[in-house]
Amino acid sequence: MGVVETMIGIVVCICLSGTVVIQKLVQQYAEDPNRQNEKDKDFAANMRFFRKWLFFIAAFFSGAYIIYNQVAGTPWQAHLQEWLDLIFRWLHIIFGISWVGASFYFVFLENSLNRTEEIRDELAGNLWAIHGGGFYFLEKYKIAPKQIPKHLHWFKYEAYFTWLTGTCLLTIVYYFNAESFLLNPEITQLSPVLGVMIGVSSIVFSWVFYELLSQTSLLAPEKRPIFFLIMVLYLLAVAYCLSIVFNPRAAYIHMGAIMGTMMAGNVFFVIIPAQKEMVFAAKEGRAPNGELGKRAGWRSYHNNYFTLPVLFIMISNHFPSTFGNEHSVLILLLISLAGAGIKHFHNQWERGELNRWIVPISLVLLVLTIYLTAPKSREELANADKVPFTEVEAIIGQRCRPCHSKTPTDDVFIVAQGGMMFDTPEQIVASKDKIMNRAVITKTMPQGNKTKMTMEERTKIETWIMQGAKLED
Repeated sequence: MGVVETMIGIVVCICLSGTVVIQKLVQQYAEDPNRQNEKDKDFAANMRFFRKWLFFIAAFFSGAYIIYNQVAGTPWQAHLQEWLDLIFRWLHIIFGISWVGASFYFVFLENSLNRTEEIRDELAGNLWAIHGGGFYFLEKYKIAPKQIPKHLHWFKYEAYFTWLTGTCLLTIVYYFNAESFLLNPEITQLSPVLGVMIGVSSIVFSWVFYELLSQTSLLAPEKRPIFFLIMVLYLLAVAYCLSIVFNPRAAYIHMGAIMGTMMAGNVFFVIIPAQKEMVFAAKEGRAPNGELGKRAGWRSYHNNYFTLPVLFIMISNHFPSTFGNEHSVLILLLISLAGAGIKHFHNQWERGELNRWIVPISLVLLVLTIYLTAPKSREELANADKVPFTEVEAIIGQRCRPCHSKTPTDDVFIVAQGGMMFDTPEQIVASKDKIMNRAVITKTMPQGNKTKMTMEERTKIETWIMQGAKLED
């Protein structure tokens, strides 16, 4: 059984088992007269919601398995995978924009509240705003209003669906094609199933580590720098370990999945439960626990600082000089710190506070990253023995053209990736800079070195380009 069949079987079994367990739990709640309060009814409603989604996921993957068996080994296999990639990537971006936008907006709102002028006792602050041709007036309560409004909007599904579509995308691109995208045989010899298990385990374990650390006293104001340092060192260690095991591009994406899971976990396990408890307390006439709101607020700030590093990782696969560099882990660290620093400056600026050193330090980190990713000069190759184009064309024909052609022969890619084709000498010469970057400098092509391009072949391509990329032998 292959990695695709194994993963689909595991997902379907987990989902179906979950629906059975949840059904029994909901039935127990419905029959128990002591569980008819507002909180228990809300819990049962949530369980019914998750039962529907688990059943939908099980049905989806079961259908996908049937279709996969029908199209396996045919051109439709790659075609359907490409469309799944496109659809879930599109959805991931749509939900991600909604989530990040909400995060940025509410942190801005919190930082920009008027907390002093004409504020009623029960309010923490207010804000006047103008947008889209209209005036808006917003108020924040210190804890909760005396009466909960009938229509209360919750910001949670943006986070949930961003995480779900991201998980599907990770599975479709990296786990279903583990041999090509997840693993690099030049780095380590792992089976696809073991590689997938390592990837999933790294995400789950990292979330557990973050959650346990967040429940310690290190979130106290005077200890937050220690919390930040521990998290940076932990993520740095995980990134290094993944870079040893995985394809560089897959290692980066898994770091994005790890941080994204921490963010979604904050929403699902901390922020939303805290908000629900405050709503229940207000409805029942109890004094809401203000500490729950503070805890949720700090997790929301954590998510706010994660956003720029995660957004960088989302686009990094288009820039091989980052993930394909020999210092890829250091580059990820520098850009993440720079992004978090710029976000910190922005948050302080919205509060009317300014630390003038944050932006210069962040810019220095970015400049250092640009320096680290700069190509090394190999001018001596210009005077080396001449490499004829016929040799380069033979190498590209054997190692690159299976994917980069008008009629690809690869079993995964049915169209030329990135629109790059090497069918003619003119196309090869026109793409020499990209070939230099991907095949020589970053060594991120061929994908997972699927066609076994050797270092000697990469050097010949580099020498030919340094000698002017001439067609004449």
